[in-house]
Amino acid sequence: MTTAGVLHFVFPSSYQRIVPRALGSAPALVLVSGMAEIGVGVLLVPPRTRAAGGWLTAALLVALFPANVQMALDGGIPGEGFPLGSPVVAWARLPLQVPLVVWALRIATRRQGAGARPGRPVVPAAGAVGRVLSGGLRKRGRPRRGPDR
Repeated sequence: MTTAGVLHFVFPSSYQRIVPRALGSAPALVLVSGMAEIGVGVLLVPPRTRAAGGWLTAALLVALFPANVQMALDGGIPGEGFPLGSPVVAWARLPLQVPLVVWALRIATRRQGAGARPGRPVVPAAGAVGRVLSGGLRKRGRPRRGPDR
């Protein structure tokens, strides 16, 4: 994500050409989306922010999907050679967004740390509600020991 975000600043015209015209100022949207991609990429690195980074990455991928559709409708990025200018590649990119969103959601719902239990999602909620949604209330204090851990 971070690399893709940096590329928004290195090659802004390529990204500006795929912004749907109805959304308005392509240069501004490319800058904002580039900053957002860098931001979520940074959040994915530290374990403490990884779940939030996963949720935000999934949301960003969904928000950016209209640009992928616009690129497909335009038959690739106008004026670019293969692969960016290819209609086949542009249309093939659309279904590939699904596994990227699934990947981001898996990161968002994966437990982190020593007490992590496989298959138990991290739910971004506070207090007792978060504990109930992520697997039930447990008495505070020492972690459980044994095979059910």
